[in-house]
Amino acid sequence: MVFLSLPSEVDTSPLVLRGWQDHKRVLAPKVSWSQRRMLPVEIRSLTDDLTISDMGIREPVSGIPFPISMIDLVIVPGLGFDEFGNRVGRGRGFYDRFLAHPEFKQTACGLAFEVQFTSSIPAGPLDRRVDMVVTDEKVRRFKS
Repeated sequence: MVFLSLPSEVDTSPLVLRGWQDHKRVLAPKVSWSQRRMLPVEIRSLTDDLTISDMGIREPVSGIPFPISMIDLVIVPGLGFDEFGNRVGRGRGFYDRFLAHPEFKQTACGLAFEVQFTSSIPAGPLDRRVDMVVTDEKVRRFKS
């Protein structure tokens, strides 16, 4: 599952295209505001069947949610990441709730520019860490 990047974020389009080239199923999050959660929905195009939400985020128009237990990698956006895998998001907790889902047992990977990496970010009890962060300069893996 990969976020559909905003203009100020690392462009995720090459990841999506490579996934399709490698015959992988690519999912994107669709926000369910009434349920206050993200639903993983398969996408088959970066132009068709996508919409821009009220928050300005691209997401699938519709689709059947994919089982969370079958997702092997989630590419996570963030405004900032630290050396422990903590992240600062946009403050609504959607990724924290998703990563905390008991059926998600695989890898969460932050994707950011190196300038978004810092030594420490305050984290609360509901914040979820990522397992690794990939920037335009390096890959960092964190201990669980």
